[in-house]
Amino acid sequence: MEYRWRYQDESGREVDGPTVVFADQTEAEDWFGAEWPALRDAGVAQVTLLRAESEVYGPMSLAPAE
Repeated sequence: MEYRWRYQDESGREVDGPTVVFADQTEAEDWFGAEWPALRDAGVAQVTLLRAESEVYGPMSLAPAE
């Protein structure tokens, strides 16, 4: 089963982001761990991890912790 990230704005609407498909959840999470600052800088406010079309978890905010 493939994993990918859904990118969203602050209202939960989908926005464009890198089209990257991962073989497993660990690979997807490792990629996200390295890329989240660039995603935030590009205007992504939150992400959801998908397995095929099912949500694994999220949305997860990219806003700094207060």
